[in-house]
Amino acid sequence: MRHSERHRSRHIGWLRAAVLGANDGLISTASLVVGVAASGTSRSAVILAGVAGLVAGAMSMAAGEYVSVSSQADTEGADLARERRELASDYVEEQAELVAIYTDRGLTPLLAAQVAEQLMAKDALAAHARDELGLSDATAARPMQAALASAMTFAVGALLPVMVSAVTPRALLSRLVTVSALLLLAVLGAVAARVGGAVMWRGALRVTFWGALAMGISDLVGRIFGATVQM
Repeated sequence: MRHSERHRSRHIGWLRAAVLGANDGLISTASLVVGVAASGTSRSAVILAGVAGLVAGAMSMAAGEYVSVSSQADTEGADLARERRELASDYVEEQAELVAIYTDRGLTPLLAAQVAEQLMAKDALAAHARDELGLSDATAARPMQAALASAMTFAVGALLPVMVSAVTPRALLSRLVTVSALLLLAVLGAVAARVGGAVMWRGALRVTFWGALAMGISDLVGRIFGATVQM
């Protein structure tokens, strides 16, 4: 019976996009709401800014991830096409490349030759993609998946400060948005660290620090520009 193991690296593609989207949505929208609120504008203006930031940010994240990961997919596709041509034109030389790779990893030349021969007999392109190019299903570029994950998680992260600003008294708006955003950032950081196999408190502290810094600067800028505009 084959033993099945679950490796954390299989989560790396969607996890990176999801965590980036949620953190960016929460930090950027909370900072936007705090900055606009600090300028002294009305609640409706703060909510409008938050909703606009949510929509614009989600679309920006989707477009950015799609373009970025598509470029990665294009590069992977070009490398695979080149390997396919090389296998068709010089199969023996390509097999020798695998033998050298396996020998460098510690196999004896004889065993390396046997492994290369058997793997290439089954799927030569897959063998070269994995062992020469370092490509695998777990790390393959998936542009649409990354775009959708980023957009959806950005929107989910951005929804908290918008909702808090809609139900919180105007006098407490900045304070409650900041506190709730920092608490959720700590949770997101801890969860991401847990899924990725890292130390939870370190992940929580990292994102909380940068979130607090972003909101603090936004609050300061909002107060400065708000006072300047109202003069």
